[in-house]
Amino acid sequence: LDVKTSKYNALNFLPMNLFEQFQRLANAYFLFLLFLQLIPQISSLAWYTTVVPLMVVLSITAVKDAIDDMVKCWHSGIQGSLSCRIVTEKWMNVQVGDIIKLENNQIVTADILLLSSSEPYSLTYIETAELDGETNLKVKQAISVTSEMEDNLKLLSAFDGEVRCESPNNKLDKFTGILMYKGKNYLLNHDRLILRGCVIRNTDWCYGLVIFTGPDTKVMQNSGKSTFKRTHIDHLMNVLVLWIFLFLGSMCFLLAVGHYIWENNKGYYFQDYLPWEDYVTSSVFSATLIFWSYFIILNTMVPISLYVSVEIIRLGNSFYINWDQKMFYEPKNTPAQARTTTLNEELGQVKYVFSDKTGTLTQNIMIFNKCSINGMVYGMHVFLFSLKKVDFSYNKLADPKFSFYDKTLVEAVKKGNHWVHLFFLSLSLCHTVISEEKVEGELVYQAQSPDEGALVTAARNFGFVFRSRTSETIMVVEMGKMRIYQLLAILDFNNVRKRMSVIVRTPENRILLFCKGADTILCKLLHPSCGSLKDITMDHLDDFASDGLRTLMVAYRELDSAFFQDWSKKHSEACLSLENRENKISIVYEEIERDLMLLGATAIEDKLQDGVPETILTLNKAKIKIWVLTGDKQETAVNIAYACNIFEDEMDEIFIVEGNNDETVGGELRSAREKMKPDSLLESDPVNSYLATKPQPPFKIPEEVPNGSYGLIINGYSLAHALEGNLELELLRTACMCKGVICCRMTPLQKAQVVELVKKYKKAVTLAIGDGANDVSMIKVAHIGVGISGQEGMQAMLNSDYAFSQFRYLQRLLLVHGRWSYNRMCKFLSYFFYKNFAFTLVHVWYAFYSGFSAQTVYDTWFITFYNLVYTSLPVLGLSLFDQDVNETWSLRFPELYEPGQHNLYFNKKEFVKCLLHGIYSSFVLFFIPMGTVYNSVRKDGKEISDYQSFSLIVQTSLLCVVTMQVLSGREEGKEGGKIALETTYWTMISHVFTWGSLGFYFCILFFLYSDGLCLFFPDTFQFLGVARNTLNLPQMWLSVVLSMILCMLPVVGYQFLKPLFWPIIDRIHHCMRHPLPYPIRTKLKHTASRRSAYAFSHKQGFGALITSGKTMKAKLPKKNSFPYKR
Repeated sequence: LDVKTSKYNALNFLPMNLFEQFQRLANAYFLFLLFLQLIPQISSLAWYTTVVPLMVVLSITAVKDAIDDMVKCWHSGIQGSLSCRIVTEKWMNVQVGDIIKLENNQIVTADILLLSSSEPYSLTYIETAELDGETNLKVKQAISVTSEMEDNLKLLSAFDGEVRCESPNNKLDKFTGILMYKGKNYLLNHDRLILRGCVIRNTDWCYGLVIFTGPDTKVMQNSGKSTFKRTHIDHLMNVLVLWIFLFLGSMCFLLAVGHYIWENNKGYYFQDYLPWEDYVTSSVFSATLIFWSYFIILNTMVPISLYVSVEIIRLGNSFYINWDQKMFYEPKNTPAQARTTTLNEELGQVKYVFSDKTGTLTQNIMIFNKCSINGMVYGMHVFLFSLKKVDFSYNKLADPKFSFYDKTLVEAVKKGNHWVHLFFLSLSLCHTVISEEKVEGELVYQAQSPDEGALVTAARNFGFVFRSRTSETIMVVEMGKMRIYQLLAILDFNNVRKRMSVIVRTPENRILLFCKGADTILCKLLHPSCGSLKDITMDHLDDFASDGLRTLMVAYRELDSAFFQDWSKKHSEACLSLENRENKISIVYEEIERDLMLLGATAIEDKLQDGVPETILTLNKAKIKIWVLTGDKQETAVNIAYACNIFEDEMDEIFIVEGNNDETVGGELRSAREKMKPDSLLESDPVNSYLATKPQPPFKIPEEVPNGSYGLIINGYSLAHALEGNLELELLRTACMCKGVICCRMTPLQKAQVVELVKKYKKAVTLAIGDGANDVSMIKVAHIGVGISGQEGMQAMLNSDYAFSQFRYLQRLLLVHGRWSYNRMCKFLSYFFYKNFAFTLVHVWYAFYSGFSAQTVYDTWFITFYNLVYTSLPVLGLSLFDQDVNETWSLRFPELYEPGQHNLYFNKKEFVKCLLHGIYSSFVLFFIPMGTVYNSVRKDGKEISDYQSFSLIVQTSLLCVVTMQVLSGREEGKEGGKIALETTYWTMISHVFTWGSLGFYFCILFFLYSDGLCLFFPDTFQFLGVARNTLNLPQMWLSVVLSMILCMLPVVGYQFLKPLFWPIIDRIHHCMRHPLPYPIRTKLKHTASRRSAYAFSHKQGFGALITSGKTMKAKLPKKNSFPYKR
């Protein structure tokens, strides 16, 4: 499938881009303004005052849009060209009806019907981590009529079967269809279909018929639609621009009324000196024309350069993310990527983070970390970290990649400790692993789950090597000696039993049952004589759980031959039963799995990505809530939640929602909410009172504060009921009061629905982070999508707004780059609106002294260059380089992030402050120069109160005020000036931008007012000699100084009072001068209650598969095969 991600091409770029740009209200307004300026009767400004800024804005935005589109096209080109290792056809060329060949470890390119494979009975092993987050292997099997074709290209080429199936849908676990082949119909189900995104494992090759491609595949049906994302500040700016339009219209109306009154009272009788134009017939008509004239003059109140300045700032802050070396992952040579330039400040406002588990929080690596054997703990202790790894060179079959640090366990094995030997014998026999030995002595284990593979590998290294198996025997090398055990039965694992057992006959003719499973289950099955050992082992399991390890309990039982023969008959009868087979088998299993003797327990580390627990702890301090949305099992998800600090043992309670109908789920949610906040069920509760009014959507539900620390666990089946219309608010209110939320067994679509639920009803910014195709839907729906370029392909990264390689980089993205970007944008907007109000509203005061005649205070060229040149660089310097605190202290004090979540630094209230400050400054900037030059004369007695000199004094005072006002020192965090008062982090570039722009103004001033320009273009340049005659006047500099002092007073007063009411910044600066040592976290041990750390990512059915012999490859010479279409 050729997926087009670019918007433009060479032909449509210009018209489409201009159409998009003029959809912005400000750009459309200035285009309308340009047409007004072409009407001579109302135009009080030259046309170029609007055309020049508008052209610059449109050009810069167009270049930025073109670059963004080319980058997206380039990235999609990389993905569209992904192909198999031996390239014959690209993904994009695969079509429905093709037969494709896939090999081991290759990604499936489309939804395919399995035809044949290299394995016995045409079995194919797949990993579905990118679909559901599960790393355990699953088995697919071709129907017998197609499996006979094997890899015979003649038969495959002649295959003319017809498939009729359901239409494309998003149900990952369901498929129905019929294969019509050779005059017969064959039923097809989900077990015959291999979905796009799966990875072929432990299978040399397989052939499949393409059923669905591209957007029709099930994983793409779950990915959701792409939406154009805009920040909360973008929405706010649109509202504020509308406010400004209304304010502008009202000001123009008042000035037009003033002109009408002045013309009636004075102008009408003054026509001998100021005659009306021929087309002016009355004061009303004149006032109407003046309305539009002031509409043109006051146009700078709606800043044309606002949007392009915002885009430049976002682009610059995006480069900071791309260039951040501390977010560069050296092992994969992968830098962080800001794949969009429009959401940077939103990173500083995130309240909810929705994270995948597998590959995002974890590395998909299982490590045998600790074990408890007969009451003794072995494994990685704190004091062992400095020791060398255990030397397994004595074992020729040991796995060289296996690491262990406790030599005492090896010594116990070498000394022949009976219980240690029996423990590892149990691990080497009780499993469904398949062994391959293509090279003598080099064993490759094909494990159905990664944790089972870790256990068998551990037993292998300690001298109990699982060598091979048949359907009836297991071959184990015990301390160098080959022993063959007869496999009598496998009591398979399932989610209800939470355990698996094997029954074997030893070479000594003893019958042993070995069992491993959840401690909560096995404890009930132990022999009474194991009481004291059970208590000790349970204490060890508590320690393992507190370390975030996944645990299994191990036990055994020796069986009497007569008892086993009797049980075996019952087992056969149950397996052959036609009614209630599953229940009967379960009852038979329970008969033999009792009176077990405890051997010990295992502790496996589901290895987290580096820095995950610390990152989540830091984000929690920043009041960011973490929700884990995963397709994995509940036990594994909860285990990871404890390991990475989402859940803590100190929490008051963890609520589990697992109902199977609306009524049960609703009751569980209400019960949890009652415990967290009893008043929330009362009608008098503020939220209930608000909801009782039945507000029209969309409405926002306020935050509710619980009476403690709680967690919530909910599975996908219960979530399906909770997301119904009458329960979704119940789910939202309950979940949002919890410190951490775990949603497991979720489909990709459900992930998106949960994110959408929070977006819909909470006034908060959401962020979704994941690494697989199953995360694409939530990444698209969230306000911000982050892709981890991990082990599950590139789908998540290519659909994300930001991408990097490690979850730990999220704290830098939010707390450093996000917070800086938000602060900078807020300072920019406050300053930008202020300087434009101060600049524009001077015309209003001047109107009272000019008969409301729509005459401008400033020179035309000053109006043209004010936003474009004179004040652009200082504000960009502020917005690109300012830091209130450096990155170290941003991470050290995550609490600094909280104001952004509540949007405290720029909102409607702050905008009104800017307006009032601008009105005050414009008042000062007009009347101080007016009072300074009124009735003043030069040294030679000539008057200086002419229009052009007054204009120069006002515009120079204005520029000095908005650029610097007064420069206070930065020592000890002090701030100065409007730019200086806003700037807290000075760099050489900041100094050049701030003071250089002021110097540049004076250079331009002498150039524009030079004799040459004024003499050659007298109609365009009319301020002849004004600069040299005015800048040497003491009155002018008195005006500048007085204006700066008076305009500075409100800002300095605010900065003086700010530490008294908001002391956190002062506290941080104090800590920066007197740093405290980092706090050391101590682990608290709670003996009052315990939790099980059981987790086993295993799937039912492998036991029956092994005993059937279907997994055993026949020892036949391989047929010649060569590449087919793949």
